[in-house]
Amino acid sequence: MNAHTFPILRLLSDGKFHSGQTIAQQLKVSRATVWNAIKQAEILGINIFSVRGRGYKLAQAVILLDQQAILNAVGEQTTLLEVEVHDHLESTNTYLMKKISIAHAHATCVAANLQTNGRGRRGRTWQAGLGASLTFSLLWRFQCGASALSGLSLAVGVALVRALHSFGISQAQLKWPNDVLIGREKLAGILIELQGDMEGPSAAVIGIGVNLNLPESIKQQIDQPATDLASASPQTINPNELLGVLLKNLTEVLSNFERHGFAQLRDEWTKHHAYHQQAVKMLHPDGRESLGTVIDVAEDGILLVRTAQGEQRFLSGEISLRGV
Repeated sequence: MNAHTFPILRLLSDGKFHSGQTIAQQLKVSRATVWNAIKQAEILGINIFSVRGRGYKLAQAVILLDQQAILNAVGEQTTLLEVEVHDHLESTNTYLMKKISIAHAHATCVAANLQTNGRGRRGRTWQAGLGASLTFSLLWRFQCGASALSGLSLAVGVALVRALHSFGISQAQLKWPNDVLIGREKLAGILIELQGDMEGPSAAVIGIGVNLNLPESIKQQIDQPATDLASASPQTINPNELLGVLLKNLTEVLSNFERHGFAQLRDEWTKHHAYHQQAVKMLHPDGRESLGTVIDVAEDGILLVRTAQGEQRFLSGEISLRGV
């Protein structure tokens, strides 16, 4: 990463033109250094307009992440959290998984202004761009073993919906096991990776991506219908405030989950499930498709579906749901 790329992007974040000469003077570097840093940004997929006589500008203004602004939005739970903000990471989940056993404390959040190789379920890539998505991961250490964490992704979904509803996004719903939808379009996703013994202490890296303002170029790369907060809300939502409120709700929900498991959150999750008691198409890992009707979700997060073969129970890794 060019050391001058993000300082320049911060100058350009207002969405206005800045001349190369002005940028060079502000950063006390040469015009050639500015040009090289701009080229590095373009390699990272950031679209920068260059107009002779006017300079450089981003396609639109963006609000970059700021650690203190995030902590201010968290409120009372600030003392429970460690928050790191990075300009660029390939994947916030990968970053935390590499450091999970070394340095990072319980309730560490790592967020990136630009994530270039984010991962989703089933080997998918999470498409993101500067200002297009909010991408972060939260490390949560559990005293129980990984076998006791069934339903964790659903609990995280409850926290996401609570936060989104507090911003007036009342149409946000959940899709089993780890997506947030508006209508039938994906707004946010969850990827959880576990480390530890099945029965002893364990740790979860909870990766979350929320679409903020997706340009058409990114939408075309997504293999399913997708939407963003810019389309869902008449008001611009500051990503620092959003992340702070998300972390506040996550700490509350995860603390509850530690004590009681998914059982106490089950009714709230079901209330917001987009496919509750509806006909669905189930996509199996081996490529098979089957039809059924969602009956309910069990206290351990297992999905109960009525099929032609009778009632069946599905684990989160077994199927992907689609509406019929």
